[in-house]
Amino acid sequence: QVHLAESGGGLVQPGGSLNLSCAASGIIFEVSGMGWYRQAPGKRRRLVAILARDGVTHYEDSVKGRFTISGDNAKDTVHLEMNDLKPEDTAVYYCTATAYRDTERFDYWGQGTQVTVSS
Repeated sequence: QVHLAESGGGLVQPGGSLNLSCAASGIIFEVSGMGWYRQAPGKRRRLVAILARDGVTHYEDSVKGRFTISGDNAKDTVHLEMNDLKPEDTAVYYCTATAYRDTERFDYWGQGTQVTVSS
């Protein structure tokens, strides 16, 4: 059974930092990429950052220069270093992993970890 285990959320003051981690297990196909989405109350889930297996990264504009995604392909883990956090970064953060079997795509999700930025 596939499981994405997230950790590292919490409460932080504006300007502070948090690190999120995610470890995937049970995925039998090669993982092509892992990343993070977030969903704020009353809003739809949106991409934060993605790390492809070849090392290419993509960030949502509002987090560029503040967030850094990294990972270990061999261990199917991904991390998100978040600096200079703002109240608008408050959301539930979801880890995601994408794998392929030939051309068939599989998307897996973690249960989410709450990040709250507040003074």
